[in-house]
Amino acid sequence: MSELKLNEQLMKGVQYCIRCCIPETQEGVKFDEMGICQACQSSEQKIHIDWVEKEKQLREILDTAKEMAGNNYDCIVPISGGKDSTFQLHVLTKIYNMKPLALTFSHNWFSETGWYNLLNSLEKFNVDHIMFTPNRDLVNRLAKKSLEAIGDTCWHCHTGVPAFALQAAVRFKIPLLIFGESIAESSGRSSYKNPLMEFNVDYFMKVSGKRDPKDMVCDYISEKDMKPFFFPTLKELEDAGVRLMHLGDYIFWDDERQMEFVRDTYGWKETEIEGTYKGYKSAECIMPGMHDFTNYLKRGYGRSTYQSSVDVRNGLLSREEGFELANSFDMEIPESLEYYLKITGISREDFYKMMKEKRLDVIKNIELPVIQKTRKNKERILPFAQQLVEKEEQRRKGK
Repeated sequence: MSELKLNEQLMKGVQYCIRCCIPETQEGVKFDEMGICQACQSSEQKIHIDWVEKEKQLREILDTAKEMAGNNYDCIVPISGGKDSTFQLHVLTKIYNMKPLALTFSHNWFSETGWYNLLNSLEKFNVDHIMFTPNRDLVNRLAKKSLEAIGDTCWHCHTGVPAFALQAAVRFKIPLLIFGESIAESSGRSSYKNPLMEFNVDYFMKVSGKRDPKDMVCDYISEKDMKPFFFPTLKELEDAGVRLMHLGDYIFWDDERQMEFVRDTYGWKETEIEGTYKGYKSAECIMPGMHDFTNYLKRGYGRSTYQSSVDVRNGLLSREEGFELANSFDMEIPESLEYYLKITGISREDFYKMMKEKRLDVIKNIELPVIQKTRKNKERILPFAQQLVEKEEQRRKGK
């Protein structure tokens, strides 16, 4: 491989957006005739939207939901304690006086910062809350199967979050589910002008989970284990009148400014996130570094490419500066790899072999360099629940 210049695209012969740093290997990416990706197009369209009119539409939706709810909850808000769901609770409770039921599907990989942020949001917004936590052993087994099934470590979270929310909507007869960022915002799968992807159960299955729970059944995972991950039937959803929406389709979305707002107003905390230069995306979890590293090994880019592209679109970075950041962080081997190998029993050699098999055909013959991370992560890569138990056990031994 020729020497890499940090301020240039990593994969030669691969199409990149001419404005940002996104390659053709991003899932669902589309380029126009000039070579501009759909996410860049959407960022321009966003400026020309009448957000005052959109907010009126939002108010009508929420007022109708409150009227229909009667003595029930007005809506369901899936929350992780992350920046987006914290901001959602602010908007819904403080601005629109909604009474939501907050739901958390726990990935059981909470970081210490993430656990604080979740509890802090519950205290600050005084919302009722239900959390479902799959057991540790099942999470470990699913993390192992996930790599084989989708080339990613996080199937249980991708599928569990929407499944739990939809199950609750049906069970508690709360039809309106409110999510945060619009699909058109920066995913590249849709745009504000061309919302080609309908946000429904099929969206979660095709884009997020990618595998039906039955597909995860194997010699070490039973169908009974999969019960929390099955979606309600279409008839159950239709009978309950379930409707899904994104706040970001109705209010101008700026996740970094919103993060600064919830940080300064409510005490939300950032932390170090492996594989990137920002400290706020997926702060609730110890494993985003693995999610993004597997994406790099499959598709040739990671979270820094994604976030630097957003910064390029917003005029905060030049395209060359974006590439420099992406090439500095995306290829780092995360500390969380060691934790993943430990909980799954997968060897390092088998991990890289499996990821090579998952690599997209268009980049099969391109060398993707990896570099050792030289700094210790600020937070310990161990679920905070296990840290608490370990601390208490050590205290007892010390008596």
